[in-house]
Amino acid sequence: MPSAPQRFGYYRRLSAKDRAIYRRSDAITSLALHDPPRVGLPCDAIEAALREDDRRAVQRASQALSRAVCEDLGVSVVPVRVLARRPADATGELHGLYERHEDGRTLIRVWMRTAAHERVVAFRTYLRTLVHELCHHLDYEHLRLADSYHTRGFFQRESSLVRQLRPAPETADEGEPRDPSPQLALPGFG
Repeated sequence: MPSAPQRFGYYRRLSAKDRAIYRRSDAITSLALHDPPRVGLPCDAIEAALREDDRRAVQRASQALSRAVCEDLGVSVVPVRVLARRPADATGELHGLYERHEDGRTLIRVWMRTAAHERVVAFRTYLRTLVHELCHHLDYEHLRLADSYHTRGFFQRESSLVRQLRPAPETADEGEPRDPSPQLALPGFG
C-alpha cells in the first residue's frame, strides 16, 4: 500500500478549496521549456553582471531571462526589479518577492546583496531566487492555479527550470567537474 503524500504543516490549516489547489500544485513536478538553450542565454549576462557588481546590468539581464521564460511558455511577461540590499528582520532575509495585484499587475523583486554584510550574492543563489519568483508567476499564468503555494511540486518545478537554464557542468576527461560549484538544491526536492 503506497504511503500518504507528505505535505507541509500549513496544509492542515487550508480550506478544502485551497487544499485542492495545493494538491494540484504538488502533483506537477516539472515545467518543460521548449528551447532551453535559447531561454537560458541571459544567465551568462546575469552571472557576469553579478561578478562586476553592476545592478543595472543585473536588472537588464534578469528582465531578459523573465521575458525569455515567459515567452517560451506562452504567458504574460512579468517585470523584474533588482534591488540592492536584502531587507531583513530578526527571522531572516528576504531574497525575492512575487507581487500579483487584483488589477492584474505583477512584479518580481529580487535583491542582489546580503543584508548582514552587503555582499553580492552568488550567481546560483541569485538564479534560484529569480526562478523561484518566476515559478509563482507561472503557477498563475501557465498552470492556471488559483493560488501559488510552496509545495514539494513547486520546489521540484523550480529545480527543473534551473536545471534546464543551467545544466549540470560536463565532466572533463579525468572525470572531474569543470565547474566545482554544485547547483543549489533543496534537500529532498532534487
